[in-house]
Parts: sequence; structure tokens; C-alpha cells
Amino acid sequence: MTALPDFRLEVYFSRWEFTARHHLTASDAQTMTMAELLALADEEDLRAWETLSLGYTETYGDPGLRRAIAGTYENVAEDEVLCFSGAQEALYLTMRVLLEPGDHAVVITPNYQSAETVPLSLCKVTGVALDAERDWALDLAAVEAAIRPNTRLLSVNFPNNPTGKVIGEADFRRLAELCDERGIRLFSDEVYRGLERDPSRTLPQAADLSPAALSMNVTSKSLGLPGLRLGWLACRDKDLLGRLERAKHYTTICNAAPSEILARIAIKARDRIIERNRGIIAANLPLFEAFFAEFAELFEWRAPDGGCVAFPRYLGADGVEAFCTRLVEEAGVLLLPAGIYRSDLTPTPADRFRVGVGRTGTEAALDAFAGWLRARH
Repeated sequence: MTALPDFRLEVYFSRWEFTARHHLTASDAQTMTMAELLALADEEDLRAWETLSLGYTETYGDPGLRRAIAGTYENVAEDEVLCFSGAQEALYLTMRVLLEPGDHAVVITPNYQSAETVPLSLCKVTGVALDAERDWALDLAAVEAAIRPNTRLLSVNFPNNPTGKVIGEADFRRLAELCDERGIRLFSDEVYRGLERDPSRTLPQAADLSPAALSMNVTSKSLGLPGLRLGWLACRDKDLLGRLERAKHYTTICNAAPSEILARIAIKARDRIIERNRGIIAANLPLFEAFFAEFAELFEWRAPDGGCVAFPRYLGADGVEAFCTRLVEEAGVLLLPAGIYRSDLTPTPADRFRVGVGRTGTEAALDAFAGWLRARH
């Protein structure tokens, strides 16, 4: 395994995330307080919280939590769920378990950096880029052409971070079929599922479509609870889950007991939390529409199909990297420039930036952004 590069997003956030006055690039939906979450608990979970013993937990995860997670799938049972300390641990260990030096993987770009860099540290990887000029379309023929005899894994992410793209259901089902036909694992990052603008476009979960596929999810994004640090993999291949559990023995061993109970409450109340967060996004999108309409000579805007991030284009002559730096330094408004999402696998647009549309306080952030632009122009 070769050394992993710096995680560009986290390096950038370590400088600005908690010092910028307006975090306008957040990738998670609006969070809630402990009191708000506990108010959603049923009697059983509230009692479990109040009597919780702070000992070690099961490596697979709390049985009640896994049962609640399995209930969000059509074809996944409780013993086909493995919990992790966030989605990052799940992604990292899956790649370590599934990929060896002689293997090959296919990864969709742009993406969350570790979806590309962890496989690249282990084996050969081919990227297939979403087409920015065709509404971030995915070319299924390009995916099929990228597959080699030694391809072991296809990694996808829809709704996509950073673009907000959701492909059509027929195309997603075809990806699952293609993987099954070729003996490839479909690794599907589904952390934004539930936040589609049009609920009819919600994709099936990969683990429901194929007994070999892996669905990854987390409490951080659609549920807006990143502080719980609780993610999971759903997969009907119990042998693979066993291998992943043994790999987890070398990282976190088990999850934090308080996080598991709180995550159990959140999963059971998922529909209510998702409805709340969808409402925040729906209220925010007209604010973004109005902002970008005012500054149409500087930006090209398109609302995301799903999730709570979007990837507008910056048209200014100074370039998006310099623009984002000046904006946060002078106005305290934080955006993520395109360089954070550059890829070693495919060309990626160099004139984009990520905005977050899922948090409250958006109006104040956009006001600060607009005031800065007006002063400059």
C-alpha cells in the first residue's frame, strides 16, 4: 500500500471551518440538539439512554441499531448490517479488504477524495467522469469500457458529492446488473439518500438490488447528525461482512455506546428528520436562485437533484481558487473551490465551487456574500 496523500478537504476545513463567520459549503443537513433528538425517542430507547452502561459494545454494532437500519432496506436483514465510526471508516476498510495490488477498480469522478485515493493506494484504478456539459450525465458505455478482467470494484455516489447529481433508476439498476454479470462488487455511497428534490427520483439501494453489492450510509449527511460518528454498510454477503468486522478490529474495534443509542433513535425517527431537512433545503433553494440570478455575469447555477450540496460555475477572470480565498478572508464566507475535487484519474472542472444548501442561516451568509460582491463590482 502506497502512502495516502493529504486529505485536501480536511486540510482546508482545518484552516477555515470553525473560524469563518459563514459556513456556506457545509455538506451536512442542519443538525439538532441532544434535547431535540431525545424528544424523538420511544420509551424503550429513552430508557436505554438513561440506563446506558459505558462499556465496550459489539463490533458489529448494537443489535437494536442494526435492526432499525435493516428496516430501511427491502431485502437486508439485521445480521447483514455492520456499523462503523462514520462512513470514512467503512469506505477505508472496504477498499482494504476488497482490493489487492493485482486488482483493478473503477471510480466515478468527481467524488469524495478517499473514494479515489484509497483504491489508488492499493491497485490500478480507472476513473469515469460525470459530464459537466450534459448535466453531470453518467455514460454507461464508458463505465463498461473501463472494466477489465481483473476489475473487482465499481465505486459510485448518488446523490453525488459535490455535484448533487442523481442518475436515472434504469441506469442505476444497469450498473448493478453489470457488476453482477462481471463478478464485480458495486460499492454505493448513499449518504444523501432521502434528500432528493423530487422524491420519485430516489434510487433503490444497491444492497437491495444485488446480494454482492454494498450500500454505505451514515447519520451525518441526510440526518444532519455528524457528531454521532456513526455509519454502516449493508451487504447480503455475510462472509464479506465477517472479513470487514475482522478488519475493524484493527481500527475502532467497536463504536461509542452513546452514539449507537442516539443513532438508533435517529434511524427510527428518520422520516420525521428527513422531512424537516427537506423543508430547510426547499426554503433555501429560492434564496440561492435569487442570489445567482442577481450575479448572473459571475456564476452559472443549477440546483442539485438531491443531497444538500451543489457545484456552481464561477465565470470571473481571477479564477475560482483566488476568488474563494479572498471571499473567506475578506467576507468570512466559506466555499470549497474546485481544486479540492481535482482527480488524478480524469479531468475535472477547474471553475466550480461547492455550496451547501441544507443549513439554516443561509440568508445571512448570502447577504454577506452579496454585499462583498457589490462592493467589489
